[in-house]
Amino acid sequence: MDSFSKLFDKIRVKPDKETVAREQFPRCEWDGCQNAGAYRAPKGRGREGQYHHFCLDHVQLYNKSYNYFSGMRDDDIVAYQKDAMTGHRPTWNTSVNRWGSTDPNAGHHRPTEPTYNDPFGVFHGSRTGDGATTEHEPRRRVSPLTQRAFETLHLEVDASRDEIKAQYKAMVKRHHPDANGGDRSSEDRLREIIQAYNYLKTAGFC
Repeated sequence: MDSFSKLFDKIRVKPDKETVAREQFPRCEWDGCQNAGAYRAPKGRGREGQYHHFCLDHVQLYNKSYNYFSGMRDDDIVAYQKDAMTGHRPTWNTSVNRWGSTDPNAGHHRPTEPTYNDPFGVFHGSRTGDGATTEHEPRRRVSPLTQRAFETLHLEVDASRDEIKAQYKAMVKRHHPDANGGDRSSEDRLREIIQAYNYLKTAGFC
């Protein structure tokens, strides 16, 4: 083995950190500096993702004078900082999507047909046997207890007040002991019907 080789020196003597750093990193880009450029510093606006390589002392000097907005007008700086809050992505006002823009020059128009594949008409009406769709009103959203009360009366949740009252009267008449020759076998069912109706009445459905 050559006694003057770098490998021989590494085996015999522990190399100093600066020598190792100069071998691992490019030279410091500061004029006249011979140290290793182990520290990165951004090159500036318009060159995102590009970096200078400086030693510790010179990267600290560079960072003290670094200004990303150098050369920009105050209005441009404010606009940039505002866009940075949303990651420079487009935004809309609350409850307004891109089809709800009031700007006539925005160029956004709601499509006349759905832009998604909905072969069974789940999101765009009900599909008939010939492939056509029929529009329908969305179902009323109710709590589980309300849903159960409607089911007890054998009604859909979008039933009207008159329908609820008419169905209640018919079912009470059908299960009342007086209408069944004094037979009390349907009393539990009658009690459920009365409780369901009273619940819907208290909730304002009838």
